[in-house]
Amino acid sequence: MRILLAEDDRDLGQALADGLRHLGHAVDWVQDGVHAASALADTRYAAAVLDWNLPRSSGPDVIAALRRRGDRTPVLLLTARDALDDRVAGLDCGADDYVVKPVRLEELAARVRALLRRADGHADPVLRVGGLTLQPATRTAELAGVPLELSAREYALLEALAARPGRAWSRAQLEEAVYGWGEEVASNAIEVHVHHLRRKLGPHWIRTQRGIGYALQPPVEDPA
Repeated sequence: MRILLAEDDRDLGQALADGLRHLGHAVDWVQDGVHAASALADTRYAAAVLDWNLPRSSGPDVIAALRRRGDRTPVLLLTARDALDDRVAGLDCGADDYVVKPVRLEELAARVRALLRRADGHADPVLRVGGLTLQPATRTAELAGVPLELSAREYALLEALAARPGRAWSRAQLEEAVYGWGEEVASNAIEVHVHHLRRKLGPHWIRTQRGIGYALQPPVEDPA
């Protein structure tokens, strides 16, 4: 999933960006509120992680503007402020969750996963589509109880498709979900990933909808 990270502390920002990428997310990292607001206006993100005290425009100001225009992108607010009034103010500005620094990557990743589940309408931390099961916490997948050996990109693509089974994703939408800024994307990268997934899942799990893109749907013969 593609995530926006807005953090002006270079060391912390780099550590969080690297950690989230290691967990398989595509991450766009900016270092001030104006760039965060611009990124949110121009790009569709699965979630955003914003520091409270960003230069030029604070995290709460960015979130408030986002909500005023009806954008429901899930947002996690990072801050060193831990007073009750600050937590209330952070949530009241439109943030979906709140993490007090110092930040542990494990907690941040778990909270991001929870935001993504709520946004997709999934209370269960496991994604299930027919006989296919995905564990976002461990980034592993099984088909009919048999583990699948997936690369990080293959898992990211499969997770995006599984979050909304039956919905067709265009190649551009899948590239946005799987790749962050500055990452080199070959012109046929998505097609190659889909080809590999079909070899591992079976040829009928990922449907090509001509002129639209790709959709995940259990094959008719799937017993589940």
